[in-house]
Amino acid sequence: MIRTLATSFIAIMAATAVTADDLTVYSAGPKPLSAALAEAFTAKTGITVNLFQSTSGKVMARYEAEKSNPQADVLISASWGHAITLSAAGELLPYASENAKTVPDSLKTEDYVAQGAAAIAMVYNTTLDMPAPAEWSDLTNEAYKDMVTMPDPAASGAALSLVQGLASQDGDAAWQLISDLKANGMIVPGANAAALNPVLSGARGVVFGAVDYIAIGQKAAGEAIEVVYPESGTVLAPRPIMIPASTDQANEAKQFMDFVLSEEGQALVADRMILPARTDVKAKRPGWDELALIDFDYVKAAAEAEATIDAFAAATE
Repeated sequence: MIRTLATSFIAIMAATAVTADDLTVYSAGPKPLSAALAEAFTAKTGITVNLFQSTSGKVMARYEAEKSNPQADVLISASWGHAITLSAAGELLPYASENAKTVPDSLKTEDYVAQGAAAIAMVYNTTLDMPAPAEWSDLTNEAYKDMVTMPDPAASGAALSLVQGLASQDGDAAWQLISDLKANGMIVPGANAAALNPVLSGARGVVFGAVDYIAIGQKAAGEAIEVVYPESGTVLAPRPIMIPASTDQANEAKQFMDFVLSEEGQALVADRMILPARTDVKAKRPGWDELALIDFDYVKAAAEAEATIDAFAAATE
């Protein structure tokens, strides 16, 4: 049975009579995936999952606020930087699941492993009188004047990763690209949904830096959009799963991580159009061999995140 935790976690815990054998999972979206994993895990093991589902920022804020009385046994974020930060602080329980053998080395450490990953893409509205873009730099052309949106790297870890990846690969040219996009009328309205919604409505034409699985899902639901991965390269936004060192349910937490990384768990990840972390589980969207990926230092990027956000703000003034 899944218990969805609402605003007051402690009150809900008391109301549902949580037992010592229950597992508490704090998970970033998408909500249907979190719920499906929890339900399938309970059906397989008999262990009740108390699920708190929210954005990555709110998940981490709750975890931080509860440090004097820890509640979470498993954390799932949409930001790889969160895992890097917690690991560096010694706040994670080391665990290497046997089911992670086919997860690429770049997406696992002794403290955390990817549940799956999104790729960052351009998403454009196919109903507008506008050419289909092929490269990031295309969006600086006159054809896209006042047509481009972008998620704010201060609000979207995926957009931040894209900026960091492009800067790592292209240096000053990446910052010039950002400035040129701004000069061409690009808006930066907020997080991922705020950037995608104007394109879905046709008020704008294309997103620079969209989270691909969200757009793929929208297209499958009938939206007139296409997803483009530039051949010059894009970045992954891995979704880490980790066990806080403060847990008193370590065995159950390890079982949950094993399940998420099992073929059954990874198939549920694939069902949400997210790239499974395991390379031997078939994706239902462009897979590992179909993406040109920029290789950059995630640890260095996490340490420089604030500086990158400041540099982006300066480039888009």
